[in-house]
Amino acid sequence: MGYKVAIVGATGEVGRTFLKVLEERNFPVDELVLYASERSEGKTLTFRGKEYRVKALNKENSFKGIDIALFSAGGSTSKEWAPKFAKDGVVVIDNSSAWRMDPDVPLVVPEVNPEDVRDFKKKNIIANPNCSTIQMVVALKPIYDVAGVKRVVVSTYQAVSGAGAKAIEDLKTQTQAWCEGKEMPKAQKFPHQIAFNALPHIDVFFEDGYTKEENKMLYETRKIMHDENIKVSATCVRIPVFYGHSESLSIETEREISPEEAREVLRKAPGVIVVDNPENNEYPMPIIAEGRDEVFVGRIRKDRAFEPGLSMWVVADNIRKGAATNAVQIAELLVKECLI
Repeated sequence: MGYKVAIVGATGEVGRTFLKVLEERNFPVDELVLYASERSEGKTLTFRGKEYRVKALNKENSFKGIDIALFSAGGSTSKEWAPKFAKDGVVVIDNSSAWRMDPDVPLVVPEVNPEDVRDFKKKNIIANPNCSTIQMVVALKPIYDVAGVKRVVVSTYQAVSGAGAKAIEDLKTQTQAWCEGKEMPKAQKFPHQIAFNALPHIDVFFEDGYTKEENKMLYETRKIMHDENIKVSATCVRIPVFYGHSESLSIETEREISPEEAREVLRKAPGVIVVDNPENNEYPMPIIAEGRDEVFVGRIRKDRAFEPGLSMWVVADNIRKGAATNAVQIAELLVKECLI
């Protein structure tokens, strides 16, 4: 049995990756409908060797008969259109921040809280978490289950692709200009040069000095883990890498857990690959995570500030596991559990 699947934001970086992941994982797509903005109407994209024409969302659209809609078109589009799809009986899996903290919308990472997918029927919407949160909780949950987690201090090193096409172009053009000794072009996306730089600024700042991205890591983690007592202090930084977010985690646990035990627990965890052989210079890096769907964990050691505690280094492809793949995995859960 196959399904009628829609992609909203089909021409964007994540939208195109939805198509790749659906094809790679052999998701049972019988019919495919692609939506994007009016400026992308008429473009064609290829899926399983067949070309599909992109449609613009408009008031004349009817979404009846669509089983699943994968959204990655920004928060305002999701706020406006997800309820319209849902009203027509479509299960929406949304990649924006629009619905993540809605108490009637489950926030799901399949390796962490797959049971929550059953709670979608209140609004017919399931939220995909923030990319940085996804990889952190995939690495955190196995430790939480065996040793408990009281607090996490996390610093992120986030790829420019997480900020969209203009951010990717900024890094390309600025790097080329620097290498050729030319004048640095004006940034399109960032407030400062990103090439050969690090920007401790992702999303808007709040009055307490934290950014929206940093708050996402706190509140989304609590919702996904079903634990309002977990404390997360995040500093989110944009670095000149195209794909793959990296994170440094310092974790205070409830009970003692040795690095050896943590490695063993993580090796058995779904969706995790342990790369932790520093004497041979083997540890997770963005270049090994790019194009992969797993979360890579290494540099596992006792934390020197938290007792008991662990430090670790976590890397994942932010466009795949941090966005498109996680959404498709949610769709697979719906199929597996016979919920659609």
